[in-house]
Amino acid sequence: MSEQFFRDSPSVELLQWLARGSLKQNLARAVRLWVWLRLLYGDETERLNLLDCFTYAQWRDAFFSPTHPKGEEVPRHNDPQCSCNKSIAEWLFNARTNIEEPEWRRQIEQHAGIEENVLSKWLQKPLFSLTRRMLCGDLQTLVQLQWLEYSNRQYYRVKLFPARPTASSEGLQDAKLGTDELNFLPPDLAAIAHNHSQQINGIQRFFLHVEYVIPKETIDKVDNFQEQLKHLWALSSVPPVLLIYRSAKLDRDIECIVYPVCIYYMQRATYLCAFGQNPQGEMNWRNYRLDRIQKLISLTWTDAQIPPALVQLYQRQNLPQPDYIQEEMAKAWGFDFYQNASLMLLRFDRIHDQRYIQGTVRHETFKRVSYREAKSLIKKLTHPTEQKILLEILGDRSSQDAYYTAIYREDDPNILMRLQAWRPFVEVILPWKLRQRIAADVAKEWKLYH
Repeated sequence: MSEQFFRDSPSVELLQWLARGSLKQNLARAVRLWVWLRLLYGDETERLNLLDCFTYAQWRDAFFSPTHPKGEEVPRHNDPQCSCNKSIAEWLFNARTNIEEPEWRRQIEQHAGIEENVLSKWLQKPLFSLTRRMLCGDLQTLVQLQWLEYSNRQYYRVKLFPARPTASSEGLQDAKLGTDELNFLPPDLAAIAHNHSQQINGIQRFFLHVEYVIPKETIDKVDNFQEQLKHLWALSSVPPVLLIYRSAKLDRDIECIVYPVCIYYMQRATYLCAFGQNPQGEMNWRNYRLDRIQKLISLTWTDAQIPPALVQLYQRQNLPQPDYIQEEMAKAWGFDFYQNASLMLLRFDRIHDQRYIQGTVRHETFKRVSYREAKSLIKKLTHPTEQKILLEILGDRSSQDAYYTAIYREDDPNILMRLQAWRPFVEVILPWKLRQRIAADVAKEWKLYH
């Protein structure tokens, strides 16, 4: 290991770089990543007692107290010695960091546009009271930022620190290009775009092609909605909106009053992620395809037609933020993050797995399991009748085939399309309901060609 030490202060520039997006929305993650770096690369007074290669479990045991829960849930225990109960303020302002709290707060409030009272409440929240998946997500972000390497299910400290912005860095403007202008991209793709956005010897060498199914005649309308939302999000108090939306499922226009949170490009179209009245009249999250919005009308928070539950969130200053969406998408595979999550068990043909599945990243929860583990899951998660059928089916399958599990969002169309694209080399074993649905689709498809 190099004798390099990470002593960077949590400056606005560094936190903006670590946030990989809006600092206001991702401030907690940025500060947490800064703490990670001090724990991994700080001097002997800060660095955790870890080998240069380690697993998440080894980090967890070195960081948290012995009473810290080891399951998937959010930790809820009252051990004052456990690091998960340590507030953000305690991590930032102490003798080791020597940070002047008033000046740091002033810079963050000014740069991120956070109100003083909101920042004060935020500083009292625990920084590491998160699920295992969220913390593993931090490790993956550090891998993407080249602060760690990952191989054979272990993380390795790097010997050479990656370039990063500092308050006095000559390359600060270049760093801001990667964070401010490209922060909507995943970190690895943003790095590629940053490195290859300019022509080389007068020739453009990097191109990005995506499937975009929005009809040309609606592009102007979509652009107008995005500009309208951009204006609303720039206001100090973001208002709710009334959507007149053409529901493909209901085959009619419906009205929804929602709080607009962010825009996602997913697969083939752009979507407004919003919380409020969904097309079924329930209070919930929903992804609205922008080209299917007929009208978007800004309201005021005093409007009598706004659902009381939404008004209460506004009054409590607890309106939803984009980081919630990212957290939920990390928990389960699929863009419809508001749908129920279930465990999926898949079997792949061995040759297809070797060629196309091994070594690829599908989702944080997508992982390979043994033939024995697959059998155990069937016994654990099915009713007796289904269990008997599936165990007999599994008995006819080769133990040399590849078996994978994933937590997925039920009825998510993107997941269904992915499974369809893998046919006929994939078999859905669990859940039983999804297996039956796929079987029915295959039967319909067979009739078209038989």
